Amino acid sequence: MTPRLSRTTLPGATLARAGLPGHANVRGPAVDPGATSVGLVHLGLGAFHRAHQAVYTEDAAAAAGATGWGILGVTQRSARVAEQLAPQDGLYGVLTKGTDETSLRIIGSLRDVSFPGTGTAHVVRTIAAPTTHVVTLTVTEKGYRRAADGRPDLADPDLGSDVAALAAELGGADPEQPARSPIGLLLRGLARRHRDDAGPITVVCCDNLAENGPVVEGLVQAILTAVPGADALAAWVAASVTFPSTMVDRIVPATTDQHRAEAARLTGLDDHGLVVGEPFTQWVIEDRFAGDRPAWELAGATLTTDVAPYERAKLRVLNASHSTLAYLGALRGYETIAEAIADPALEAVVHALVDEDVLPTLQAPDGLDLAQYREDVLARFANPNTGHTTVQVAMDGSAKLPQRLLGTVRDRLAAGAVPTAAAATIAAWMSYVHATTQGGLEVAGHQVTLDDPLAGVLASAAAGSVDGLPGRLLAVRQVFGDDLAESEVLRREVQAHLRTLAAV
Repeated sequence: MTPRLSRTTLPGATLARAGLPGHANVRGPAVDPGATSVGLVHLGLGAFHRAHQAVYTEDAAAAAGATGWGILGVTQRSARVAEQLAPQDGLYGVLTKGTDETSLRIIGSLRDVSFPGTGTAHVVRTIAAPTTHVVTLTVTEKGYRRAADGRPDLADPDLGSDVAALAAELGGADPEQPARSPIGLLLRGLARRHRDDAGPITVVCCDNLAENGPVVEGLVQAILTAVPGADALAAWVAASVTFPSTMVDRIVPATTDQHRAEAARLTGLDDHGLVVGEPFTQWVIEDRFAGDRPAWELAGATLTTDVAPYERAKLRVLNASHSTLAYLGALRGYETIAEAIADPALEAVVHALVDEDVLPTLQAPDGLDLAQYREDVLARFANPNTGHTTVQVAMDGSAKLPQRLLGTVRDRLAAGAVPTAAAATIAAWMSYVHATTQGGLEVAGHQVTLDDPLAGVLASAAAGSVDGLPGRLLAVRQVFGDDLAESEVLRREVQAHLRTLAAV
């Protein structure tokens, strides 16, 4: 039987084989797990954090010679990840799969794991410890318990339970009630830190929310406003807690049994906590910290005064290109994004979109060459190991297009330019909507139906002749607003591209 990864078995792992013919690069932790103490709490111990922030944190600690940046990783609703990692002393591997190369490294920065269902008091105490300086979060958008207006959903039963527990703890009760929401757990930890006078702390949201720092700060303050007796805590949070914005990027495919078997062959150890990632990784962080922090810039992160230009570049270059390849690829019957970008005609469409319409609307952030960024993005799409399918990326287009593409369209129209290339993506989306709602699209042997929150509205608008499709779908104001719905320039361009698609 293959031994399981742990601090006991780690010395017997097959490591440091870089350069040997036929072997991948396999290496152990960059820090000594036994000499590393917790200084950071992370809420949302999923695969993305383990393949992204935990790696940056370990590399930063190693580069700075710091031993106080170990991580307490906290799961959400399930204890599964904690149960996978606890017997491994927090150790796990990151299997990096490029187009032609594979590497594996074992991470040692995760020094403790906890499940709120049984460990809320431990998490609260750790957030409140003077040796803890940062709390990071990857809890997905749903984890913040926001209502439709963006404010905290105080009717949410999980958040409501935590707000009641917070009120009791502000009155002196011990944190015995298990936390049921990440934002509630954060608040309860901050309350204990305030009570213990443990000093300032920084909360770093790493979820894909626009202006994520101010979003989380606003939620925290809004909840505290609704909690009786929380005025002093709210004042302390305003004075002693910062919420920098961030932008994160790395494709982290689901870990499969095949991945686990490959990792076991490389290390000679069984790893129940293995995660998989592409070679590319990016982290942009607003340099606004309340106190000490890991030297993440030594690990390749970008510290900046303004995250917004990086966020906009990602949306308009990477995400818009991804959607373009998804719609055009699916229409041509390609199953994966990697197959789509391998088609020279589709690659040319993406190049035109970025070069002709997107780049003129962007201001290059410091240190980012936008033309090179475009090439890096396309190279990432060509990696077959990311596992992204065209149909998967094509879903929820009515929500994605306004964020990824329509800002570019509006900027080009406002500048007096005709967004010809961007109109090609809109036409591809319209053609995809028409095909998937009228029963005419098959990809990889499977009939595809439209997966979209506005599926019913879009299906009604798509019914009818293709010639009238631009007018009918542009009139869906939930997607295009009043301005683009009335744009004759955009309608003509989309119409021309639809005729071209129909002729292919």
